[in-house]
Amino acid sequence: MSRPTPAVRDRALSLLSTELPAYIYDLAALRGHASAVRDALPERVELYYAAKANPEPEILAALGPYVDGYEVSSGGELAHVAKAVPGRPLAFGGPGKTPDEVTAALEAGAERFHVESAYELRMLAELARRVAPGRPVAVLPRVNLPVADGSLAGSSLAMGGRPTPFGMDPGQAEAVVGALADGTYPQLQLRGVHAHLASGLEAAEQLSVTETIVAWATGLGVRLGEVNVGGGMHVDYADPERRFDWAAYGEGLARLTERHPELTLRIEPGRALTAYCGWYATEVLDVKHSHGEEFAVVRGGTHHLRTPATKGHDQPCSVLPVDAWPHPWPRPAAEGDRVTLAGQLCTPKDVLARRVPAPGLRAGDRVAFALAGAYAWNISHHDFLMHPRPGFHFLDDAG
Repeated sequence: MSRPTPAVRDRALSLLSTELPAYIYDLAALRGHASAVRDALPERVELYYAAKANPEPEILAALGPYVDGYEVSSGGELAHVAKAVPGRPLAFGGPGKTPDEVTAALEAGAERFHVESAYELRMLAELARRVAPGRPVAVLPRVNLPVADGSLAGSSLAMGGRPTPFGMDPGQAEAVVGALADGTYPQLQLRGVHAHLASGLEAAEQLSVTETIVAWATGLGVRLGEVNVGGGMHVDYADPERRFDWAAYGEGLARLTERHPELTLRIEPGRALTAYCGWYATEVLDVKHSHGEEFAVVRGGTHHLRTPATKGHDQPCSVLPVDAWPHPWPRPAAEGDRVTLAGQLCTPKDVLARRVPAPGLRAGDRVAFALAGAYAWNISHHDFLMHPRPGFHFLDDAG
């Protein structure tokens, strides 16, 4: 079980039944975590936030004092983030960029372009010539780099080190780096290289991958200003109190920057920054018995919080008991110690957490699902069965 902060608990209990489900974000907790992450990083490591994890404007703004910029992966994200946090540096990444998106990014003055292929490089060069004549456009070719056996063993999601649609094989990336360095594309400026290879890595694994990327980049024989090693820091949904070891990772990055004083390293975490600040709060509608097991049906479900279905885990949660029962009919309650929490959808896949220890759980009790601050509402299939959308609450002790 994972307990909500006092502010989240109070809000979850104060909402009317008709105001549930609701996403509740503790912005003070977010700021505290982001500040600790920033403090763990050495000076020559830039911290960009991967907006895909949670693009809510309030989240983007709260992270503002602690990040050097934002990574966006579509034209829609670009426009949204530029409006929410105007004037902040943007890095435009992701495969399959369209000419219209690249044009919009050039017009918006995006600080960096992560180039995924030789085709994308040629497209960017021509559009930069038309849209931004006389302004050098900073480019980081993305490489899909093989890594040592076992380096990605702990990964929950691999974007490199194997055949994928992301980035370029080392030989292709070297050719792109050479073309940028020799003046073939005078309107483009080689800023560095980019390699985001996996998600879900612990600090030691992350550092090993980072060292491999830096070794490859510095062996190109071309002067580079920065190396972007991506994000992917582990978030443990089975043990939400255990967090990525930012101190150990920061110490490793410090040793790496000391060996390469000419380089700035850049990391782009998303989930590992915002997952902990969000809760999905809802209400138990019914408790029922089926073939020796007990199920609680809650308002909402995986059409609001798709994360457990996507990752195949049980979303950590806390039960918030409610004594009042406003109805004249009997109140159903669990008889055993463990209950599976399911949503309102007409599919057996709509399960948020299995066999949760919840003795005495009753209809009308509240449940707060933790680690809902990233890849939650924004990746969910909102309109399936056309249930009402959740509310959104941003708690801020700064007012």
